[in-house]
Amino acid sequence: MSGHLGLIALVVPDYDLALAHYCGDLGFERVEDTPLSEGKRWVVVRPSPSAQTRILLAKASSPEQSAAIGHQTGGRVSFFLYTDDFARDHAAFQKAGLEFMENPRAEPYGTVAVFRDKFGNLWDLIEPSGPSENP
Repeated sequence: MSGHLGLIALVVPDYDLALAHYCGDLGFERVEDTPLSEGKRWVVVRPSPSAQTRILLAKASSPEQSAAIGHQTGGRVSFFLYTDDFARDHAAFQKAGLEFMENPRAEPYGTVAVFRDKFGNLWDLIEPSGPSENP
């Protein structure tokens, strides 16, 4: 098969709150925001213009979905955000009030630190060390 992962759904409590967080605090770009029906929207963001994989911000529509916000992977890191400048993005995220769960550390694959987004999801911020892992 030849292809790539196009979208990942992320359950959020509110579209506008999620857009403010991901596009404001994290610096993502809004790709699409199309009204559908009954208050539903097709809202897509991406970390950079060159990113192939995008995030579909899906507003919770049931108590079960609301309960899953921030816990979609059972407390494990859910997302791996690659950067070309760890120090820059780490400082910007801290300034935006994101909670880092640890100090940055060097691993064989790059510099990394886990942070929690506004909704409770855990992310790795990673600056890859090798050319095969470049963002």
